[in-house]
Amino acid sequence: MKAKKNNITHKIKIAQGQLTGILQMIEDDRYCVDISNQLLAAQAILKSANQQILQAHIRNCVSEALKTDAENPKLEEALKLLEKMAQ
Repeated sequence: MKAKKNNITHKIKIAQGQLTGILQMIEDDRYCVDISNQLLAAQAILKSANQQILQAHIRNCVSEALKTDAENPKLEEALKLLEKMAQ
């Protein structure tokens, strides 16, 4: 992985803590909107981590692959990931 591992790890740990908190909120029968807001926050940080990983992948792996072959599988792989993110 070419992305900054410390940064990504930090974000994933934050999301993990958020999910643990959300489970506790559900068990405590907390207000639905509060739970939903926490779910949105967890999704946002995971999306941010994913974007960083994909940006680093495109800047490094895909860029290198394109130098050797314009129709490289790495490019197709990156394009498919971008399609998934757009859904």
